[in-house]
Amino acid sequence: MLRLIVTSLCLRCQHVTASPLNLRPFATLSPGENQQTVEDLYDLSVDIQKVRKFKGWVLHQSPAYTKDVADLLKAMGASGSVVARILEVHPEAVLCHPEQMQAQRKLWMSVCPNEKELVGIIEKFPASFFTSTSHHDNQRNNLAYFQSLNLNKRIVTKLMASAPQSFSQPLEQNKVMVRTLQQAYQDLGGEEANMKTWLQKLLSQNPFVLLKSPEVLRQNLLFLKDQGFSAAELLHLISKLRGFVTELNPDSMHRTLAYSQDAMGCSKAELRDIILNCPALLYYPEAILAERIKSLLSARISMSQIIETPTVLELTMQIVIYRIQRLKAHGYDVRTGSLEVLNGTKKDFEMSCGKLLLRGERPIFNPVAPLKGGD
Repeated sequence: MLRLIVTSLCLRCQHVTASPLNLRPFATLSPGENQQTVEDLYDLSVDIQKVRKFKGWVLHQSPAYTKDVADLLKAMGASGSVVARILEVHPEAVLCHPEQMQAQRKLWMSVCPNEKELVGIIEKFPASFFTSTSHHDNQRNNLAYFQSLNLNKRIVTKLMASAPQSFSQPLEQNKVMVRTLQQAYQDLGGEEANMKTWLQKLLSQNPFVLLKSPEVLRQNLLFLKDQGFSAAELLHLISKLRGFVTELNPDSMHRTLAYSQDAMGCSKAELRDIILNCPALLYYPEAILAERIKSLLSARISMSQIIETPTVLELTMQIVIYRIQRLKAHGYDVRTGSLEVLNGTKKDFEMSCGKLLLRGERPIFNPVAPLKGGD
């Protein structure tokens, strides 16, 4: 009897071992999925459920080159966890043919200083690296063109990574927009010796400017000129607006300027000075400006303070209220002091608060208000 039981168990073990069923958690197939793709992704520790939820269609495609993608990334120094993160965010990468990936690697290495940096770019912008083969000719042509402009390699790399559409579009479109920007710079009195630096800064701050219409830029500059801005002031606005001048239109700017002048009770000349101190005001819709001005006035901040420091309108009201409360706790009253202390990044603001906390030091922006003893 014992021998019979043992024999029966052995036969059952053999049956289980020979079973073709996949017992891996989450690696079971949904209808129509490519089994090899699912298996390969699972082996790479990719979250299959996440891929199914957001990019499930990829798992139904064939052929797929999952192992080739992983091998390429690892050969460039990517760790297993980095490979998994890339494929979770952009599983479409597995549909790129190995030859296509090698071509991309060669193209990107012509502007990247090393493969480690390239891996970092791919991790942040995987869609920019794993692109359609139909765009490769445009990519090569556009890359050669921007290199011919003697732009810094890091600027070109940033363009390729953050605005891949500009490299996928036909070369002539980029040439037209670059020429338009260069012509506007010269017409407004920009110095030829500084034009390359100016163009690099503009493209770095807003890579998507290349995707805009040159005609929009011309119309906006003409509108602002009609508002009384001089050539030098227009050049200042283009430089400070980080390319937003191509995303605006005369109608929206007209409404914003009309509202701002009415709300602030200033003349057109005074409004131009305010805009020059805070060019971003041109970009905000009147509804947003109205909400922010109302909130500032509700905090008993005067309109004259807002006019003196208009950049405070660039901050969301949640940030402004939080910073006002923090400053109040340190003995600084924004109602009687400068609003300049509210501006800047989070790090800048924390540094200002840190100075207020120094024992025995009075607030640097309002020397009249004393520090609380507990601070």
